[in-house]
Amino acid sequence: MGQSLLTPDLLHRLEQFQLLAARRAKSSARGERRSRARGQSVEFADYRNYVSGDDLRYLDWNLYGRLDRFFLKLYEEERELPVRIFLDASESMNFGEPRKFDFARQIAAAIGYVALCGFDRVSVVPFPDNPAVTAARGALRAVRGKKSSLQFFQNLHALTAGGPANLNEALRRGALEARRAGVAVVLSDFLDPAGYESGLNALVARGFQVNAIQILAPDELAPTNFGDLRLVDAETGAQQEVTFGKFRLKSYRQTVENFIQRLREFSASRGAHFFSVSSDTKLEDLLLKQLREAEVWK
Repeated sequence: MGQSLLTPDLLHRLEQFQLLAARRAKSSARGERRSRARGQSVEFADYRNYVSGDDLRYLDWNLYGRLDRFFLKLYEEERELPVRIFLDASESMNFGEPRKFDFARQIAAAIGYVALCGFDRVSVVPFPDNPAVTAARGALRAVRGKKSSLQFFQNLHALTAGGPANLNEALRRGALEARRAGVAVVLSDFLDPAGYESGLNALVARGFQVNAIQILAPDELAPTNFGDLRLVDAETGAQQEVTFGKFRLKSYRQTVENFIQRLREFSASRGAHFFSVSSDTKLEDLLLKQLREAEVWK
């Protein structure tokens, strides 16, 4: 995969977007996101009665002229939105052509870039731990500002996938470690034998707005190999010999569709956005069409 995760043209188009948060940001750090805190930004919020000692600069003299009473103008303080991107870097993400992990990193780069342009605080949480993940984990935490984007992309590019999945553990730990809830994006194939339910539940319970993006390889959606096969689990090394004929393809596809549908319904029941895409999906279709139509950003 080339050094550049995203093309200059796509970066330019992404600069026009802003992540949407169903809940207003509660961070104490100033950013470009409206919160319920009352301050002195340019966004008008409300009026309140003047009391002795208030700053006279914020009196509404037009309203005084009409009502002969003093009212103070209130404004909405601007706050940053914490954005946490959970990136599955397990061995199963190395599968496929195009490789699932490469596509996941591109999505992470795009969502991170939109957040950085909006001066939101971005943290990428790769899992499970492996030497490359451990080395880059600190550098991918709490990144802020568009000026940080080049180093952000380089650190993402340096990540490699390997080891067994621990999806639930990673999401639960990420929910507990977060100082404040915000937007959570989960990039994974969700093929962890332990499931995904408790991890997603932990993020929702913590107050995150969750966006779950499932990435599967074309061969996982529609296998092209038939006959007597020896299947090897990429993460555990377990082997199983099977006979897979074309007549079983319909049954296999139905099993995959059922799995995706259960994940979709579970996400919807928790108020989470859910997307299932193939790793050969055109990146622009996902970012500029699907995520926009679902109002992940505007």
